[in-house]
Amino acid sequence: MKIEQRKLPGVYEITLSPRGDARGYFMRCYDKQIFSEAGIHREWLQENEARTEKRHTLRGLHFQRPPAAETKLIRATAGRVLDVFVDLRQGSPTFGQWDAVELAAEKHNMVLIPRGFAHGYCTLTDNSVVTYKVDSVYTPELEGGLRWNDPVLGIDWPAANPILSDRDRVQPLLAEIEPLAEAWQ
Repeated sequence: MKIEQRKLPGVYEITLSPRGDARGYFMRCYDKQIFSEAGIHREWLQENEARTEKRHTLRGLHFQRPPAAETKLIRATAGRVLDVFVDLRQGSPTFGQWDAVELAAEKHNMVLIPRGFAHGYCTLTDNSVVTYKVDSVYTPELEGGLRWNDPVLGIDWPAANPILSDRDRVQPLLAEIEPLAEAWQ
């Protein structure tokens, strides 16, 4: 397992190490000791899975406000997605900045996104499946969102006109939301 810090503090790309033979492969997807040694172990409370049928479907950008803010450990278990995350942490030197990782089932990689980030992804293939662990229980009344195509963010999405939910079409712009106070401390 290889753990690499991304450009935004607290975000890590994790590449798994499948061991194969003629039958296929075996791969450890999570190891408490390895994650603890890297300072990124969390107590995962839920694991979710989302299947998306069509290429260029965009889900996000979503977040949970404190005290329900979530750390997420995200992996594509089928297909490929461009996973995007935006720093919304109050006082963060990288507030309003974004980064992205292509997650692919065949690459065996994951991304750990800490509390205080908006998160979303755009599918790069049909029939993509994304699985993710979270360290907080989903709380609908603390849910928030950020407009996927906010010109201030300038996210380089792989589709100019993605398939979107009605809700994601009208999320607020970065200038219209409050930073996530204490979500990351």
